[in-house]
Amino acid sequence: MVKVGQFLSARLDVLPEEITKELSGLQDEVAPESFESILKEIEQELGMAPTTAFTEIIAEPIAAASLGQAYRAKLSQGLATDLGVHDVIIKVLRPSIEDIVEVDLAALTKVGGWLSRVKLVSKRTDAPALVEEFAEITLQEINYLKEAENLERFAADFETDSRIKTPDVIWERSARRVLTLTDVSAIKISDVDALVEAGIDPNAVAAELARATFEQFFITGFFHADPHPGNIFITKNQEPSGPAFTLTYIDFGMMGRVSEEQKANLQRFLFAVASRDARAWVVACERLGVLLPSADTVLLEEAVSKLFDRFGGVRVGELIQTDPQEIKEFAIEFSELIRTLPFQLPNDFLFLIRALSLISGVTSSLNREFNIWDAVDPFARSLLNGSGTGTINRLGKDLYANLLTLSRLPGRLEQLVSRVERGDLVTRNPELERRLRVLDSSIRRATAAVVFAVLVIAGVLVLPGNLQLGYSLLATASLPLLYALGFGRFIK
Repeated sequence: MVKVGQFLSARLDVLPEEITKELSGLQDEVAPESFESILKEIEQELGMAPTTAFTEIIAEPIAAASLGQAYRAKLSQGLATDLGVHDVIIKVLRPSIEDIVEVDLAALTKVGGWLSRVKLVSKRTDAPALVEEFAEITLQEINYLKEAENLERFAADFETDSRIKTPDVIWERSARRVLTLTDVSAIKISDVDALVEAGIDPNAVAAELARATFEQFFITGFFHADPHPGNIFITKNQEPSGPAFTLTYIDFGMMGRVSEEQKANLQRFLFAVASRDARAWVVACERLGVLLPSADTVLLEEAVSKLFDRFGGVRVGELIQTDPQEIKEFAIEFSELIRTLPFQLPNDFLFLIRALSLISGVTSSLNREFNIWDAVDPFARSLLNGSGTGTINRLGKDLYANLLTLSRLPGRLEQLVSRVERGDLVTRNPELERRLRVLDSSIRRATAAVVFAVLVIAGVLVLPGNLQLGYSLLATASLPLLYALGFGRFIK
């Protein structure tokens, strides 16, 4: 539940500020463990007394999260001199947290099994597989050596980018349950007042955060899956030749990975959004696996095209002021599409969607008028201009596929002419099909209503003479009633 609260606290674009402000405390503070028990953990893991490993550990934790706690400390004199580092942050796992996680994951596995039997859920995602993915990431979170490896890989990905920073790992004072890092504390990314006071433009921070996120999703394929405001600091750059500020990421326990195939499809999706190409958007969604097999892609393409035409480039603040009548008209026109909602959650997209959702909330808190299109367009252009040979190779493959399709076109045209001559050609009218589906549904529900009425009347008439039969008829009437009320799609 703490993790859920952390997730919701960043969704300023969804929840009122009063609620997110209360939930934001979960990003940094949960009831802490006693300092004595933490010192025991440090000694047991490092194999030396805390007073030997560190010259000072401040007893008050700077953060008490759901899995571990963080403390400010100073390295022992000899090691500090060797490394040139004095101030550090020590992360220590809570005692027996592994047992608690094991119990919670077992409970989640049960829930995942139950959800897999619910038609509304099972047709959109594999709930047990999602739980398995969550469990894998969570188990990595309670192994600080894995987090240290994640940190160094992330740092290597952005080694040449002066706008992105990370702490350094002090390996001499780290183990599976204890992680020591250089102290990089700065302005919390959601503290708009502090940013303004420091002379940092919150709008520029929002744009830079979006760019860094796109870089992780579309280029490196290794992304921070827990980018809530407590895990990102902003530091003003004192050097006039460098960037105005840097983004410093911390807490690398929860990381996501994007395969080469996913990366290619995500780039196709990005290009489709940047070019407002509804057809390419639908194709990219199909390749990403976010569309149900039953999705009406023709109708979806039409709806997305209208959304691009109307809202492409519109800011969040302007969206809020959209005429309700306009939204109503769109909902009526595409009511069948909205009713079916032909989207599903791919199993390996859980943390990508989570990260994107959190980033969306953070950018909205920095700038209510933030326009994600302003960040997407230049990034997509830079990608097309050759930000890596992988992109060029993929575009080459797409071009080859298009040429292959063109080479087959004469043969396919000949087949089409033959079908026309035989009278086998079938044309499709999506709007007519949609209306027929609606009509068919209405007829079925009307029939169910008639059956319900007949059973109720029969039950009432029979009841005085035969209680058992009368009650059976009345009970049976509930089934057509549910169908008539629109619950038929939930009945397997």
